[in-house]
Amino acid sequence: MQTKPELAADMIEAALDAGIGADFAVGDEAYGVNPALRERLEARGLSYVPAVATTTPVMLGTGKATAKAALAQVPASAWQTRSAGAGAKGLRLYEWAWVDLVPECSGHAHLLARRNRRTGELAYYLTWTTAPVPLQTLVTVAGMRWKIEETFQGAKELAGLDEHQVRTWTSWHRWVTLAMLAYAFLAVTRTNEADRAGRGMIALTCNEIRHLLVCAIAPAIGWEHRLRWSIWRRRHQATAKRLHYQRQLTLTA
Repeated sequence: MQTKPELAADMIEAALDAGIGADFAVGDEAYGVNPALRERLEARGLSYVPAVATTTPVMLGTGKATAKAALAQVPASAWQTRSAGAGAKGLRLYEWAWVDLVPECSGHAHLLARRNRRTGELAYYLTWTTAPVPLQTLVTVAGMRWKIEETFQGAKELAGLDEHQVRTWTSWHRWVTLAMLAYAFLAVTRTNEADRAGRGMIALTCNEIRHLLVCAIAPAIGWEHRLRWSIWRRRHQATAKRLHYQRQLTLTA
C-alpha cells in the first residue's frame, strides 16, 4: 500500500517521462512535509513550493530549526505585500517573507512565509529551485495551488468527478477519465470564447457554458431568452467584480 506522497511522486515522474513539461510542483502540507517526495523532485530537477507545518525542520546557516523558529529571525522590514493572483473579490494580497536555507543538494532553497494582513495567520512553504528566482515568482507559484483546487472543485460540481461509487479500478478510471474529458471541453470552450466577451460583461465561464448546454435540452424556452438572461447575468457579474476591485484598491491605499 503506497502513501499519498509516494503516489504523487510516481505520477509526477510518469508525467515527466511521458514528455509533459512542468516548471514547479505544489501541494499541501501532507506532501510538503514528506522529505522523500522532495528528494525525488530534486533528483528530477523539478522546482517545488509545497506548504509545510510550523514544526517542519529546516536547515539554516546556523543550524537546524523549525519553520516557526526560523521565521522568528526575520526582521519586520522583510515582509512585503504581494499578490498571489486574482480572486473573485480582487487580488489575493498577503504579506510575504522568505529565509535562505542550506540546500541538501545543488540548487536554491528557501522557507517562504505568508501572513494574512487582517488576521496575522501564518502559512509556511518550503521552496527549492534549480536557479535563483525572485520572491514574486515563488508567491505566484504558491498561489497556483488555489487555482488547482478550484479546478478540482469545478470538475466535481460541473462534471461529476466525485460522484462515482468506487468498486473496481477499471470502472473508477473510466469514470474519472470521462469526467475530466467533459470538464476539459468546458475549459477549452471557455478559453476559445474569452476574447469574444461583449463590452461591460465578464467572459464566459465554465459554469455559464454548462448552464447554456443544459438549457439547450429545454425546448419550451427559446435561445433568445436564454442568451438575454446569460448576457444580463454576465454584465452584473462584471459590475460586481469591478466594484470588488475598486474597494480593495481603496482599502490598500
